[in-house]
Amino acid sequence: QVQLVESGGTLVQAGGSLRLSCAASGRSLGNYDMGWFRQAQGKEREFVAGVSRSGRSTSHADSVKGRFTISRDNAKNTVYLQMNSLKPEDTAVYYCAAKLTTTPRSLWYEYDYWGQGTQVTVSS
Repeated sequence: QVQLVESGGTLVQAGGSLRLSCAASGRSLGNYDMGWFRQAQGKEREFVAGVSRSGRSTSHADSVKGRFTISRDNAKNTVYLQMNSLKPEDTAVYYCAAKLTTTPRSLWYEYDYWGQGTQVTVSS
């Protein structure tokens, strides 16, 4: 079992920056691909970014490419999402997730463990 806890979400003005963290316990994150997803009110969950277990390979949704960056520190058992140039449409609950398989990281149903989420609100 892996327990994931997100933190760092808050209210921020458009154009601002935030860094989300996802701390894991229970098992080493080095065995898992990791992803960040978000869900805005009334909308479906969507892929934001993913990183391979080594950290050498990353992927980002087109909507956040060039603004968000996923990274990981396996020694700290933590995954990060650096979010810059935030827009009101980035407002959502952000979730981190872990999966054992090496299937495409954008597929939410491939993930085995999920955190409880952290709210990010971007005001205009």
